[in-house]
Amino acid sequence: MNRTLLTLIAVAATALTSTAHAADPHRMSKPPKAERACFYARSVTNFRAADDRNLYIRVGARDIYHLKMFGNCFDLSWKNALALSSKGGNFICEGDNVSVDVVTRDSAFSNQSCPVSSVRKLTPQDVASLPKKARP
Repeated sequence: MNRTLLTLIAVAATALTSTAHAADPHRMSKPPKAERACFYARSVTNFRAADDRNLYIRVGARDIYHLKMFGNCFDLSWKNALALSSKGGNFICEGDNVSVDVVTRDSAFSNQSCPVSSVRKLTPQDVASLPKKARP
């Protein structure tokens, strides 16, 4: 009988603990962590600049990212080729204050390096609202 009483107490304690965790408002209100979208720099298949501060790149067949420059990247919309240089390796993730530069050939002897202030993966709705001249 003593063993049965201990078992009932253990079951009741477990039930109370489970109820306390379920009723904890801090546990229930925390949204799940959203994962940041990332890509390899070598996976970029096309690009198009809307102006000297906004670059849109196509990654693979369907993903489009918006790269916002820290400042003006002169004649970006006239460039035929560019490179992405990341201080963190070839893997680039969306967010602010990323350590990515857009590198373009400025002349036969020098390159222009433009720091990127933010990277954001566009939703299908965002892509649909882009002007045709800005779509990569």
